Amino acid sequence: MRLTSKFTAIATAAALLCAAAAVSMLRSGESARATAATGEVRPVWTETEWPFAVDPWGKGKAFRCKAEDCGGEVKLYVRAKLGFCNCATGVADDGDLEQMGDLALIGRTTPVGAGRQIIVGPMRGRSRAYRVEGNGSAALSLAFNQRCDMVAATALVGPGAPASVEPAVLAFLNSDRMLKWAEITLGL
Repeated sequence: MRLTSKFTAIATAAALLCAAAAVSMLRSGESARATAATGEVRPVWTETEWPFAVDPWGKGKAFRCKAEDCGGEVKLYVRAKLGFCNCATGVADDGDLEQMGDLALIGRTTPVGAGRQIIVGPMRGRSRAYRVEGNGSAALSLAFNQRCDMVAATALVGPGAPASVEPAVLAFLNSDRMLKWAEITLGL
């Protein structure tokens, strides 16, 4: 009889563990569906090699957020442009953003709407969304400055990614890691 009750206790414990695991899996599935439905992303940025030929501005930093972390693949290119910004006004309007940004790296683009002001650490600038011609991708151009020096950031957003990844990109640019890079690179 004792062996039977021990077996019953073990079987009951195993069944309870399986039930708890099933409930946990269901909850995580619901959470994933809720995240997909709301368009919320939890980006994980991995540094990659700079994919572009060297030009007068030199190499920058390249990052990738995988589709499973951003809802679609997002590639982010960031580099400093020292002495390129209007020292008095900075990146004041969409015309400045067009001139100072790095959209030329990814091909022909068409603006989707008006740009808007952004803040990255102690720097101010602009952000604007674009449609990339010919491949169904979208892009986000950002430029922000400190005195006469600026940072140009371009996010290439693949099909399937949320329409606006700007909050995720801005959060990454405002991370300790990227603000430290900007501080060192721009001499802030």
